[in-house]
Amino acid sequence: MTTSLSEILETFDFLDDWEDRYKYLIDIGREMPPLSEAERTEQTKVRGCVSQVWLITNVGPGPDGVPVLTFRGESDALIVQGLVAIVTALYSGRTAQEILDTDVDAVFAKLDLKEHLTPQRSNGLKSMVGRIRSDAEAALAAA
Repeated sequence: MTTSLSEILETFDFLDDWEDRYKYLIDIGREMPPLSEAERTEQTKVRGCVSQVWLITNVGPGPDGVPVLTFRGESDALIVQGLVAIVTALYSGRTAQEILDTDVDAVFAKLDLKEHLTPQRSNGLKSMVGRIRSDAEAALAAA
């Protein structure tokens, strides 16, 4: 992922029109490297998304042995792929505890996503966040 969360927030602030923001979401989604066919499995599929979404979680040791999680993902829908880009930018490279402490609603409010996503996409976004939080909880429990 080449686009950071701060870049995404800055660009969203700059773009006034939601048509432009949707185009930007599609662009950052296209920047993400695709998953391999072998990575798109039932185990990596995110439940609760209308579109197909796969999320790969890697857990590694961080400072002081604290688990750090990184994420890669993919969707078969262009705007949802952009939402995957936002979620991975928000959470990837953070400790499990940082992930659990993140006020995701505040970040999504800054992006004004709630008002401009269909209920199905909002539910899918919640499912992605739920999966990431679950993976962070499992990493903490295993540490």
